[in-house]
Amino acid sequence: MSDTTLLRIEPLAERHFAGLHQALDQVAREKRFLAFTQAPPFDEARAFYRDIVSGNLCQCIAVLGGEVVGWCDVLPVRGEARAHVGTLGIGLVPKARQRGIGARLLEQAIAGAWARGMARIELAVRADNLNAEALYRRFGFVPEGRQRHAYCIDGTYHDSLAMALLRPGL
Repeated sequence: MSDTTLLRIEPLAERHFAGLHQALDQVAREKRFLAFTQAPPFDEARAFYRDIVSGNLCQCIAVLGGEVVGWCDVLPVRGEARAHVGTLGIGLVPKARQRGIGARLLEQAIAGAWARGMARIELAVRADNLNAEALYRRFGFVPEGRQRHAYCIDGTYHDSLAMALLRPGL
């Protein structure tokens, strides 16, 4: 794989859709990090991605050597009383992990969320995903609770940690 000096972090655009869908599917099929075990059909994913682009929502894409290797988004929560809240999602294909790419994506997504007026970013991470939890803590996310048996993969239950970050100055 290319040196990370060739890494680009870009806002989601139509040219990323196919590569993002492939990366999403690859991470989902690992059955370790996401709430689903395969990507949705491409037409469904494309419609979702188009909504993100047309709504000027916060999603960053990591492109390394011309290939989409990860994403990070902070998407708004529904409901007027929670309009200040975004939910974070992030994923990296295996060959892009442990290279600082997740931190760069997270930094861009958090900045994008604050720029869009969000005041709180929430996430859920499987309790056994210690690398991700450590990354979130490095960025100031604070655990807010444990959700027991939040995920069930192949008949095995996994707990989840709820974490959140508040915009500085609140």
